[in-house]
Amino acid sequence: MIKKGDSVRFLNAVGGGVVVRVDEAKKMLYVEDADGFEIPVFERECVMVGVVNEKTNFPVKDFKTNSTITPVVNQSTSQPINPLGSTAWRSQELTTTPEPVLETPEGETLKALLAFFPIDIKQLQTSSYECYLVNDSNYFLYYNVINSENDHWKSIANGLIEPNMQELLAEISKEQLSVWERIRVQLIAFKKEKNYSPQAVIDASLKINAVKFYKLHSFTENDYFDEPAMMIDICSEKEKEAEIQKMTDISPEEIKQAMFSKEESGRPRIIKRAQIAETIEIDLHINELLDTTAGLSNAAMLQCQLDKFHEVFNENKNRKGQKIVFIHGKGEGVLRKEIEKLLKTQYKSYYFQDASFREYGFGATMVTIK
Repeated sequence: MIKKGDSVRFLNAVGGGVVVRVDEAKKMLYVEDADGFEIPVFERECVMVGVVNEKTNFPVKDFKTNSTITPVVNQSTSQPINPLGSTAWRSQELTTTPEPVLETPEGETLKALLAFFPIDIKQLQTSSYECYLVNDSNYFLYYNVINSENDHWKSIANGLIEPNMQELLAEISKEQLSVWERIRVQLIAFKKEKNYSPQAVIDASLKINAVKFYKLHSFTENDYFDEPAMMIDICSEKEKEAEIQKMTDISPEEIKQAMFSKEESGRPRIIKRAQIAETIEIDLHINELLDTTAGLSNAAMLQCQLDKFHEVFNENKNRKGQKIVFIHGKGEGVLRKEIEKLLKTQYKSYYFQDASFREYGFGATMVTIK
């Protein structure tokens, strides 16, 4: 049971805070967030946490000791005692009531990233940095992060991170940046007490140019933090590494044989690429989709525009290389934001960018079918 003074995180929304009042009759908690606002929420929609990360509001390990808080046991009740004051608490080493894992369809694809934050973004020449591991998947991940100095490898962070969580790995001083230019990240993915598709073990070698830490444009807005960060997709870098390895695995004999082998008779020396269809333009302005909008709410009109967006994707999903320009207009940006959200989640395997400013201004997005 959650009590006054406990730290909690919301299950169905972003955020959390400290419980300041409890209405036992209504099973209602009043949670004060970091900005001092008091938020009413049902007890069943909260979960208690131990140490909380100020940036993401998730439980984190103490990077200085590389360990979670050690529980102290009450000898009379044999119950763990929270150093922060609660007698029922949760850390990564001790879980009295397991949290339900909220899975998403896109989370079945293994995705993990490193995020780097300057502690003082206005002083990049002298600032230290924080490094976080982001687990954007439905899997638990055993992780091990190691770096190399003079070809001597050393583990700098290791442990277990839960699905859809972020965890602080280390604080990096300016003098240590050169050591972080060459690191390896090893990941083992699994699910607890349920069936799942086994994932390949990740052992990615990453090369980070230390110069990037001194350039402001290296730190960009992202989907995981409120502050700009330098994001490195570990799984994507592993795929690039595998492609390079395939190229280097070709033996000199194979290269020599390919160079001197005779061409097959009748085989053309130049093969023309199949022509890609012209760019498709789809105008999503509501007056282009409907003859009249009488009686329709804003939500209904938005849904009509998104239905057209899905329809066009389904018609062209097998046409690789096809470019589609969705004209959504500038307006208040509601439709644009919804389209970007769908492209980052449901259609995240496709490439998208702002369409030509000269032709469409700021009111169009171009998508390329892969």
